[in-house]
Amino acid sequence: MKIIIAGAGEVGFHIAERLSEEGHDVSLIDKDAQHVKRVSEGLDVQAFLGSGTSPRMLKQTGILEADLLVAATDSDETNLMTCLMAKSLNPYLIKVARVRNEEYLQEGELFSKDLLGIDHAINPQSEMVNSIQSIMEVPAASEVIDFVGGRIKLIGFFVTEDSPFANRQLLSFSELRGRILVGAIVRGERVVIPRGEDLIRPGDLVYVVVKTTEIDQTLEAIGIKGKTSRRVIIVGGGQTGTALAKRLDQTKINVKIIEKDDAKCGKLSEVLDHVVVINGDGTDKNLLEEENIRDVDFLVAVTADEATNILMSLLAKGLGVKKTITRISRLSYLPLMSAIGIDTVVSPRLSAVKAILQHIRPGKIISVAPLKGEHAEAIEAEALETSDIVNTPLSKVKMPKDAIVGAIVRGEEIIIPRGDSIIRPKDRLFIFSIQEVVPKLEKLLTVKLEYF
Repeated sequence: MKIIIAGAGEVGFHIAERLSEEGHDVSLIDKDAQHVKRVSEGLDVQAFLGSGTSPRMLKQTGILEADLLVAATDSDETNLMTCLMAKSLNPYLIKVARVRNEEYLQEGELFSKDLLGIDHAINPQSEMVNSIQSIMEVPAASEVIDFVGGRIKLIGFFVTEDSPFANRQLLSFSELRGRILVGAIVRGERVVIPRGEDLIRPGDLVYVVVKTTEIDQTLEAIGIKGKTSRRVIIVGGGQTGTALAKRLDQTKINVKIIEKDDAKCGKLSEVLDHVVVINGDGTDKNLLEEENIRDVDFLVAVTADEATNILMSLLAKGLGVKKTITRISRLSYLPLMSAIGIDTVVSPRLSAVKAILQHIRPGKIISVAPLKGEHAEAIEAEALETSDIVNTPLSKVKMPKDAIVGAIVRGEEIIIPRGDSIIRPKDRLFIFSIQEVVPKLEKLLTVKLEYF
């Protein structure tokens, strides 16, 4: 595909890196000379110094021949204008825009074909709040991602010395066959798409596919406590903290939000019914102790300052909080977090990357979630009638070596597959794959007739 990305910040750079490694023809535009230099020196893509709102610049990058435009600058207005310019130059172009201001998103007509013609508007904040809520449903998990409208959960957890998973081969879990499937193992910087003979070790981050209807008994069988969260403290009353507090306001969870700014506290008190608003500093040890941090299930640090978020999370861990969720913006920080004791990380930029990637895949890709370490993906796709993956037992499908089908959804039925399972046309598939074999997987999922 010919893809143009406007914006070479963290999101644009990361998407360009992923797509160029997969063989796509990528051009990137940015007004910042340092960003352009970083791209030119670090990636195998064309980098242009200029603005995506300039018709001349868009033509120079090849907009007339492009298949897709990703507008991913830090300015909503620039992203919207870039899509408008691109629409006028190439009406057949697919346009994906990063839009953070929810006021824009509430104006549905703004994104209509007749006006801006944006095909997909991505709101990182909403995606991030969804992730936080999913994690709270399984407090012992490191990561929880919903697929197929929430009917399947992808749960990532660290294997401890006393875990039923520790030091066992996958093929030894005969009692769990048909209930869960281990789709990926992250060991340090290495990602393994496992086979039956692979051994799970203490310290591994393991991703399993679980049916939501069977989640409690399945988690208990693998040694994960599925206890519901009862007490939550949110630190940071900005957009993300406010959005999360509103989501939790009508639940049975005891929620408090800490914010230093007096004016923000006043506004929070006006829009929240049951959440307790505290005017204070989340890095204040005495305040956290006064709020009985030892009895809190989650401390969610979502201020705009990631260094403060890290400090608060480490302080809360030291004071006995059961779990922390920490907002980090710089993607380069993510691999370091578990090493310094941070439980779970959420990132608006990573949320944007996840949401954008699903609109770039050929075939009927429904959603894509990069896994920790960014070297693997969980992919939700539809099995198309003339693709090579249907009507053949999985053991005989020529799946790429480092890819595995984790679940098959057929109507109301959810199948955790085995070698003799057969995929039918229109089945929803849940697939794990390392990044390097994604292009091969895409070919396997693509309807061949579309390309003749």
